[in-house]
Amino acid sequence: MWRLFFDTEQMKIRFLGTGTSTGIPQIGCSCAVCQSDDRRDRRLRCSVVVSTDEQQLLIDCTPDFRQQALSIPFRKIDGILFTHEHYDHTGGIDDLRPFSRFGTVDLYMEERMEEVVRNRLPYCFSEQRYGGIPDIRIRRIDPNQSLRIGGTEILPVRVLHHRLPILGFRIGSFAYLTDVKRIPDAELKKLRGLNTLVINALRKTEHLSHLSLTEALQIIEMIAPERTFLTHFSHEMGRHVDMRDTLPTGVFPAYDNLEITL
Repeated sequence: MWRLFFDTEQMKIRFLGTGTSTGIPQIGCSCAVCQSDDRRDRRLRCSVVVSTDEQQLLIDCTPDFRQQALSIPFRKIDGILFTHEHYDHTGGIDDLRPFSRFGTVDLYMEERMEEVVRNRLPYCFSEQRYGGIPDIRIRRIDPNQSLRIGGTEILPVRVLHHRLPILGFRIGSFAYLTDVKRIPDAELKKLRGLNTLVINALRKTEHLSHLSLTEALQIIEMIAPERTFLTHFSHEMGRHVDMRDTLPTGVFPAYDNLEITL
């Protein structure tokens, strides 16, 4: 039922950031994770780029986007899908300026989120805009309907970030869910038959609005994807090498600049 566009074309997922809102190392922290010399323990704010030969899509645009963009090919961004309005997922919109040379960058978001973005970046939407600002356009997502960007069909998945309703996204046999605390039963049906799932696991102890590692593993067991990559880590999750050696078969800790192919 959900075998969509990218199942017939090779799709690559590159993790631009795998950290929580503070990033890792966390400023002022001297813990073993923040002092680690393993590059996999240095985590920018959470985002991925989804690409084929024909298209390049982002999920979220973080305050670290300028730095993240230097690690990917400089080409047109065909659209950015936003999970929600929190600053660690939207703070890099102004850094889309260089990509405007390819044309308008479309930002896909829910109606509730649009007001927040317009208020944060009023100069991008005024009638008399000065030169050099990002050329962006907001396109609304209906969470109850799939959307299409070029030839790519995308299925929104409603999840809850504590009490805030936010979005995950399914593209073919790949799904990306971050800042999740709970997934309604009806939405779990949209996640059947996945090859690859990306889902957040903030820390080992319980958190008000994010999945703990134990909670994330329970959801993974329900969805039963072929493989899963965990993301959106705080330093409390521990070092990459320690996570890697303790996770169940088929579950892996993602890290910045990891690239996977479907």
